[in-house]
Amino acid sequence: MNIQVAGITSVKEALLCVECGVNIIGLLVGQKHKSNQFISKELAKTIKMHLPEEIKTTLITHLEDAGEIVKIAKFIDVDYIQLHSSINEESVLKIKQALPDKKIIRLIHIAEDGTVLTDYLKMKVVDFYFTDSRNEKTGQVGGTGLVHNFETDRKLVSTLNKPVFIAGGLTPENVGEVIKLCHPFGVDVNSGCKGANGLTDEKKMREFVKNALM
Repeated sequence: MNIQVAGITSVKEALLCVECGVNIIGLLVGQKHKSNQFISKELAKTIKMHLPEEIKTTLITHLEDAGEIVKIAKFIDVDYIQLHSSINEESVLKIKQALPDKKIIRLIHIAEDGTVLTDYLKMKVVDFYFTDSRNEKTGQVGGTGLVHNFETDRKLVSTLNKPVFIAGGLTPENVGEVIKLCHPFGVDVNSGCKGANGLTDEKKMREFVKNALM
């Protein structure tokens, strides 16, 4: 099971997650909604440079300009590019053509009741799908902490032709059940393993990884 943690803001926090068993570090660069988890491309690169070679990194971005995304991905030297914006398909194709070795992760937003809010059939350039809750009141995507009906994820995993990451309110308490229900390629956690200070809580992260791998 692949485990990605998003919203990492320091080398120390990234290495703690790796020590706990996380194998993909998500770096938020390119801000759209208000969040203190977005970092500069320079800090993201520093974090990447301190990670063990086998640990993958993801550029998680809300930017929509293909050229800007390509420059940032090259600068940090990430493995994956996770697109949270309503970027058009032509721009995604430009990113893939410029960076053919980088894997493109496309978001499928799901409402609390399980309704799919994204027309994923129009996505032409996809290496991985990523399901996540959308805050319909604020429009926020990613890091919402909101849980949705994971029966939708189960159906998507069984029908989509590419591997699927599942996110959306995952915690140490529910991740094992979600994996057993949906059988995804990987899971992603952000707020579910954060402490009161907004940083990764070691106890929660260790429990999350243990339950994800059971």
